[in-house]
Amino acid sequence: MYKTLVINAHPDYKNRQHNSTRLEDYTVRQLQQRFSETEVTVLNLYEETIPQINETTYEIYRKNAACIDLTAEEQAIFERSTALLKQFKDHHRIIISSPLHNFNITARLKDYLDNVMIAREVYRYTESGSVGLMTDDYKVLYLQSSGSIYTNQDRYTPLEFSTNYLREMFENIMAFDKFYVARAQGTDLLGADKEQIFTTAQEEVDSILDVFFTKEK
Repeated sequence: MYKTLVINAHPDYKNRQHNSTRLEDYTVRQLQQRFSETEVTVLNLYEETIPQINETTYEIYRKNAACIDLTAEEQAIFERSTALLKQFKDHHRIIISSPLHNFNITARLKDYLDNVMIAREVYRYTESGSVGLMTDDYKVLYLQSSGSIYTNQDRYTPLEFSTNYLREMFENIMAFDKFYVARAQGTDLLGADKEQIFTTAQEEVDSILDVFFTKEK
């Protein structure tokens, strides 16, 4: 059974009453009940040190390229980023729980992806463009919560950048076999039945888990 990495991208991750964290907790319980043999690792991004791309990061790039020794601070950042990448590649099943923030992913989730989307590690460049390297039966499940509804093919649909961004990064750039989405959406709309919305999201999770650990042919 595949190792599963659960990535919580909610800034208020300790509050388990948020819709995305509730959905995460439900999914983890289902994994434990239905797939008890899988090893689950939980990574709370807002609890961890996640290096950002900044001036220091570029100095590390330059020094590594020139085989120049790093300072103690630079070495710590480099080792942390390397550890995140290794953890990411070691887990063939990825589950991301996150709210929709201003129509996109949270800032810390973007920082995390900047640490793992490394050329020659998860994709490579060729004469005809980039080619994904994560081809050994990798799958990802995105658990998203949002106050509005973004699947009605109205003016809000093209504003939901997070799903489009994540799907393209995982499937197109890194070559994951499958990108799944389960949504708890519309919870802030007037008259919304929040518990029914959550129940529908749980049903989506159940359906996805039926095939999540099945190897693609």
